[in-house]
Amino acid sequence: MSRSVLYYFAPQSPWTYLGHARLAALLRQSRREVSVLPADLGKVFPVSGGLPLPKRAPQRQAYRLVELKRFAEHLGVPLNVQPRYFPVDGNPAALLITAVQQRDGTDAAMALAGAILAACWAQERDIANEGTLLELLAECDLPDERLDQSREAGTQARYDANTQAAIDAGIFGAPTYIVDGEMFWGQDRLDFVARKLGL
Repeated sequence: MSRSVLYYFAPQSPWTYLGHARLAALLRQSRREVSVLPADLGKVFPVSGGLPLPKRAPQRQAYRLVELKRFAEHLGVPLNVQPRYFPVDGNPAALLITAVQQRDGTDAAMALAGAILAACWAQERDIANEGTLLELLAECDLPDERLDQSREAGTQARYDANTQAAIDAGIFGAPTYIVDGEMFWGQDRLDFVARKLGL
């Protein structure tokens, strides 16, 4: 069995944002590797019973805002519960993270993912905008050409493979962590992830 923690997420997910830094800290403490696996929730939801946010019942949408505020305050994480650029297409950012993972490795992909998540949920930036993505590459000391490479067929194929792997694993939302074959859905399950990692 792989020693790598499988990390399935969407870069436009506030729950992924709330858990990202904590997951990174757990990985450092446990000295475990991670597979950075952005996936397309637009393809995951239809086969898993999920709905995109605008199609959810008003009660669910309202409670989501309560929970986001509650968790952000509890964790001490800055969060705009209704950011200026949301809903937003997460695919360009996901493809960019995928391109960086392929060429610069896991640490760079994790750093870029964290920067993209914060850009959306704390900094009121449009993560579907080419200019914003170029700024984020620069802020992470990554080369501009990664943006062009994110549009290549090989990058799309890897992103599609991540998405299919998520579907095959029975994943239905983001973030999802798989540790030694056991699935944990949601940043509010990171305490259980820590126990599974022996922390």
